[in-house]
Amino acid sequence: MTKRPLQVTLGLLILMLAAVALGIWWSERDESLPSAPTAEAFITTPQQIERGAYLARAGNCAACHTTRGGAAYAGGLGIATPFGTVFSSNLTPDTANGLGLWSAADFWRALHHGRSRDGHLLYPAFPYTSYTLVSRDDSDALFAYLRSLASVSRPNQPHTLDFPYRNQAALALWRALFFKPVSFAPENAKSPEWNRGAYLVRGLGHCAECHAQRNALGAVEAPLELRGGPIPMQHWYAPSLAAAHEAGVSQGDVEATIALLKSGVAEGRSAMGPMAEVVYRSTQYLRDDDLRAMVVYLKDLPPNQPETRHGTAASQTTQFSDGEKIYSLHCADCHGKHGEGAQGAYAPLAGNRALRLTTPTNLVQAVLNGGYAPATATNPRPYGMPPFRQILDDREIAAVLTYIRQAWGNAAPPVSELDVMQNQ
Repeated sequence: MTKRPLQVTLGLLILMLAAVALGIWWSERDESLPSAPTAEAFITTPQQIERGAYLARAGNCAACHTTRGGAAYAGGLGIATPFGTVFSSNLTPDTANGLGLWSAADFWRALHHGRSRDGHLLYPAFPYTSYTLVSRDDSDALFAYLRSLASVSRPNQPHTLDFPYRNQAALALWRALFFKPVSFAPENAKSPEWNRGAYLVRGLGHCAECHAQRNALGAVEAPLELRGGPIPMQHWYAPSLAAAHEAGVSQGDVEATIALLKSGVAEGRSAMGPMAEVVYRSTQYLRDDDLRAMVVYLKDLPPNQPETRHGTAASQTTQFSDGEKIYSLHCADCHGKHGEGAQGAYAPLAGNRALRLTTPTNLVQAVLNGGYAPATATNPRPYGMPPFRQILDDREIAAVLTYIRQAWGNAAPPVSELDVMQNQ
């Protein structure tokens, strides 16, 4: 007797939500769309195009809008999400598939409002939740650069999203809950350098897209805190940029952090995984003053979580002993008998905060698939670690990771075989 009333209640709730979503979607419709399939006259200068190229690097636009081996900015890259796959769009001046018929106002609306030229809502895999902070002048410069590229007639590929995420009404409801267009407002109490860093980190740099946690519907939570979180679908963890025991910038760490963003390596640290791509495609090309501004802003983030220290009781276990043997056989030649590393080549493991993260996700990835810093202008031939996927099994990987996380004064939770299985 209680089943049918429950079903009726759920059905009514779904209908109400659908009605709300449709109402939001309809109210968001923009009638001021181009009346003819032609773009407005857009006069550019070489200086504006050059500035746009720099901003495109700052935003790492090519990373998502270029397939491996494909034409630059021609789109087609599949971006896996928990809700299906979103394919990046063609940003070249092609009139049939790209930005050829777009105006500068259309482009700015995409960045600021998350709406395409024809008015449909864009999926936030295109991070307009961060790009909404981009100024109109910077948007116009980006547009000028993209319009200067060679035209590529690559058709845009439809997204393959699950129900109900593939319809505009559901997206409108998501936007009503989690998105509001805003402009960047400098803080008068802060220095111009701090404000420049805030603009880059929060806006074009869209650092929160990786370095913040997400809720069940994929929306970034507390983006200004940058407290770290798992990167969806990639099996990597982006560490907190505010916590000193993860990747926070301490008082004496400013120059090292600038060097890390510029070259990919610095004082025993190296960028790996998704961050290596960011350095390779983006931050190595930024001016020193912009890198410094970003680091000044990050250094000023309020610490948001204390480090949890763990004991080293595992040093008495069989797993720890097995891990020590594996380390001596496969790791000590590069990283040193006591985890001291080799300056300019191999990172020290003793006292390395990357090893003490609560989650072993990044370490599992590095051991399984290898650890490679990006090739940069200042470090064109970085040292790397080969993959051990074909050499060590899950039990052995868990053992060696437990050893390095608890030897030489390190104190972090042990790693289990299940941890290894879940992070590959």
